[in-house]
Formats: sequence, structure tokens, C-alpha cells
Amino acid sequence: MASDSPEASDSALQELFYRQEQVPLVYWQQLSGAKTAVLLTGTVAVLSFVTGLSHLSQGASLTFDGPLAPLVPPAAGGVVRLAGVVLGFLLAGVAAGLQLRKRLAWYAATWLLPLAALLPLVTAEATDVLLFFVPLVALPLVVRNRSAFDRSLDLSPLQIAALTAFLAVQVYGTVGSYVLRNEYAGIETWTDAFYYIVVTGTTVGYGDATPTSEGAKLFTLSVLIFGTAAFTVAFGSLIVPALESRMTAAFGHMTASELTLLEDHVLVLGYGDFTEPLLDELEGTTDVVVVTPDTEHASALNDRNVNVLTADPTDEDALLDAGIAAASGVVAATHDDARDALAILAARRANPDVRVVAAASNPRHVEKLRDVGADTVISPTVIGGRLLGRSVSGQSDPLLDAVADDEGVDD
Repeated sequence: MASDSPEASDSALQELFYRQEQVPLVYWQQLSGAKTAVLLTGTVAVLSFVTGLSHLSQGASLTFDGPLAPLVPPAAGGVVRLAGVVLGFLLAGVAAGLQLRKRLAWYAATWLLPLAALLPLVTAEATDVLLFFVPLVALPLVVRNRSAFDRSLDLSPLQIAALTAFLAVQVYGTVGSYVLRNEYAGIETWTDAFYYIVVTGTTVGYGDATPTSEGAKLFTLSVLIFGTAAFTVAFGSLIVPALESRMTAAFGHMTASELTLLEDHVLVLGYGDFTEPLLDELEGTTDVVVVTPDTEHASALNDRNVNVLTADPTDEDALLDAGIAAASGVVAATHDDARDALAILAARRANPDVRVVAAASNPRHVEKLRDVGADTVISPTVIGGRLLGRSVSGQSDPLLDAVADDEGVDD
């Protein structure tokens, strides 16, 4: 750029800072994206839970007048009244899974959202109208964004073993207490057996089902010991990684859920003298993620609610984690042109189609940064010198006027 003519420089400045593009009134791609699908699924979870509480509060006075009511057996009335609360809890978990882009959560959503929409067709309550329509809007969005939820449920061997043990204890206790139901007071059906095991495993112990023989008492003790141990291990194996994630976030590292939901954002590779003005320029116009290994700067940016990934910007895996595949642009603008060149190469390998803009601290490195893959290279030294020259000679320049307005400079 240092050897460019003034006319070419003016043209480049106009293209960079004053690009004439039509701004659509509604960004349909973003409105119908994965974020909206997750938000609507969470909304259905809340609506289902509130609806279920309403049904439970009405008790036996709740009448089933919907078109699907004849298909519900009379004995299943209690299940229908409880269905809303259960679906609410399940959908809340599904929404959390969708936020993590889990494929298993996507499959669950395609089953649970239709069930939530069917519930108002049984009860036909006026308060259930939203629970009918919102799932009908959420389901097509979830299906449309199927490719966004492509992450497998990566559980460690310890987590798989702990969950398997916990489920095995529940099956062992339910089957065992049902087989020994004649040695218990209050256990007659499979539901009673399952209820007894849950109450025992949580150490609540209401006393409405009790063992009446030595064998039943020993069996209950085994369930209590195994169940408590399995629950403790399963809970710890799932919660500890979550706590580690939150601890990492406290030091300026975005969580996996935050990273995976980014779309059309701008990656800023490294932290330098141009980072703060760049963030000010992009604030309110697009999402920005700063990728830097500097934990001090990362923590400071995180405190200001700036998205930060504490990682090496020259590492392809780090850029993939930062969502470069869905990014609208990449900026490499630190004080180290050599490191910027490596970051540009990594960005090009991670996403060959993304727009890359770089700043060359040394004007002699402009062409070199272009050669490694930058679409546009700016030399702040050259631009600053020309603006100073125009300013001292009294020439009018739109960019110079904009800078003066932003900095409060008087003519």
C-alpha cells in the first residue's frame, strides 16, 4: 500500500470504511437460526411447566374437553395432569443440550415438542393456547437447523460408568421390591415399587411403604447403600466438569455453549494497539470474539462482556473452537506482523472462504500479508501520515472528519 497512488489509496479507504450496502430490515437468516430454535425450545419448556402447574392446581376438577380427550383412558387422568410439569423439565434439559449443539438433544426435541403441542388438544383449556402454537413454530426451526446440532454426547468412561451404575441400581431396586412386595407394607404395583426406591434412594423416607421381614430390610439397606453411592459418583462426574468450565470462564474463556451459538461474528486474532479502537468500531454492529493467549487482557475483556477465547490465534483448532466456520470476517491486527502472518495462515486453513483483514505495522510487509492470504491489508502508518498531511494542509476528508467527531476535536 505504501507504493499505491493517492487515487488508489482513496478508493481503498472508501471501500473499507464507506462500503455502500443495503441493510435489510429483517435478517431472516439470523431470525430463523439456531439461536432462535434454542430460545423457542426454552420458551416451550417454561410454558409447559406453567401449564402443568395450572393443571395440577385444578386437581380432579380439570375436565378433558379437547378433540383428543376420547383417546385418553379414565385411569390416565392423573398422568395427563402431571404431563405438563414433566415435559417442562425434560424440555428444559433439551434446550440446554441444544445450546451445546448436541445431536441427542435435537432428536429429543423432535419428539417432545409435538407432545407438548398435543397436550392442549386433550385439555382444551384457554390457558393452554400458547403451549399449542409455540411448539408448532419451534419444531420447524429445530428441524431446519438440524446441521447446527451435530455434536455427539461426549461422555468420559467414568461418566458413562457412573450413569450406567445409577440406572442399574434403580432397575435393581424396582424389580427387587416388586418381587418382594409381599414382604412390604404399601407396595402392590410397579408404580409403588418405583416410588419406594426413589423415596429410599433420596433418603426422604415418608414411611408409607415399609419392609416387614428381615430379607426385605436387608434388601432395602443394599438399595440405600448402592443407590446413594451411585448417585454421588454420577452427580460428581457430571458437575465437576461444569464447575471447571465456569472457573475457566472466570479467567476470560468462553464456554462451549457460548462458542457454538455464534453466527456471522468477527474474530479478532490477538490483542494489540488496534484492538480497542476496533472493538469500539464494531460495538453494537456485530458479535466479536477476541482470540488471545494473554490471560490478563482476556480477563479484562471478559469483565467488559467482550467475548474472549484464551488460546493461541495461530492454532487452527482454537479458531475452529471460536466458530471461524460461521464467522463473517477475521481481523489480524497486532504489533507483530510475523505472528499476524501465522494467524492469517491458520485462518485460511480453518476456513478458506472467510474474509480476512490485516494491519501491517511495517509498510514493507503489506504484500507479504497479502501473499499469505489476507484479502485486505491496511498500513496504519501510511494512512495516518496521509491523514496528517491532509489535516495540516486544510483538505477536507470524510474519514478525517469522522475521526475528529469521534474524538471531539475542534476544527
